[in-house]
Amino acid sequence: MPRPRKCRRVCSLPKNTSFGPVSSTDTENNTIIMSIDEFETIRLIDFEGMLQEECAEKMDVARTTVQRIYNEARLKIAKSLVNGYILKIEGGDVKLCDEAETWCGCKRCHKKKCCEGKDKSSLNNSL
Repeated sequence: MPRPRKCRRVCSLPKNTSFGPVSSTDTENNTIIMSIDEFETIRLIDFEGMLQEECAEKMDVARTTVQRIYNEARLKIAKSLVNGYILKIEGGDVKLCDEAETWCGCKRCHKKKCCEGKDKSSLNNSL
């Protein structure tokens, strides 16, 4: 029996969840799904400038897990750009930062703007 997946902690949901060419007509076959935890690794490592170790601590997972998630996310972005596919961000085993936390660890915490009171079940249902 496989080990249960550990929820990854994320600061907030992305403001925009769909990216791609405007002229795309066949969206069902030309769509790549990126999970919220993959988006979070891109945001933390590439946008916030964190090291993989810092990202792993922030997301409450092992560094090797962050490395795997990050590599998968970059491949999805590359496929979307090169092939002109739509990239959608949705789902994944994630939990949002706790509102009780005074500081979640990133420079641009958006948790109060877009995810007040949401838990994992409402997160997966809202996307």
